[in-house]
Amino acid sequence: MKSQNGYHWEPTPRWIRAELNGEFVADSRRALLVWEGGGPRLHYYFPEEDVRQEFLVDTGRSGKGRMSWHVKVDNHQVNNAAWSYSQAPEGLNGIEGYVAFRWNKMDKWFEENEEVFVHPRDPYHRVDTVPSTRHIRVEVDGVTVAESERPYLLFETNLPTRYYLPAEDVNMALLEATNSQTVCPYKGVASYWSIKIGENVYKDLVWGYPDPIAEAPKIKGLLCFYNEKVDIFVDGVKEERPITAWS
Repeated sequence: MKSQNGYHWEPTPRWIRAELNGEFVADSRRALLVWEGGGPRLHYYFPEEDVRQEFLVDTGRSGKGRMSWHVKVDNHQVNNAAWSYSQAPEGLNGIEGYVAFRWNKMDKWFEENEEVFVHPRDPYHRVDTVPSTRHIRVEVDGVTVAESERPYLLFETNLPTRYYLPAEDVNMALLEATNSQTVCPYKGVASYWSIKIGENVYKDLVWGYPDPIAEAPKIKGLLCFYNEKVDIFVDGVKEERPITAWS
């Protein structure tokens, strides 16, 4: 069921589980995948029968068609971690009585037997990694940091094209590994490098996936630069820096 305001839902065929303090607080093969206004506001909603009701603690703050709970397993409680609608917003009619959990307040989430991170994987979000012979050159402060004719171009829904380059085509002497990490539900755990040009250090401009998830094997061991923060030349033509959340 879809609406014009970005709110819609559909059943998912995946077996979904949410774990807290060693217990599955929700375990369902009948979950709904719910978009609440687009963007990262994507949640799983569970039928009441597939939720461990003994772990739900009323917050006493329910109202306006919405109920909310703390979730408590043994002596471990996370506050305001679950909710349900008795009167759903426009576009979400039909999810009344289903229970949702705040993703980052649960310890683990599973789709089938695979742990997933950050948020549910959107079935309409694509990540395509394609080998190319385009000539890619990356500059920072006028200094060439990388140059390659064997890049992998990663096309991801609603994001700029990312250019993943072999480490052999990157001037690693200008890179400094950092302790930063981020997690992507579609690619895995990324490690980061800063770029040092003279006395200037540009933190975490480069990333790579040393051990990507099974769906993204082609980017293993390659390096990528923030298009938003460096100058990238594709076949000799300088690309405009895109405006994104990372600008």
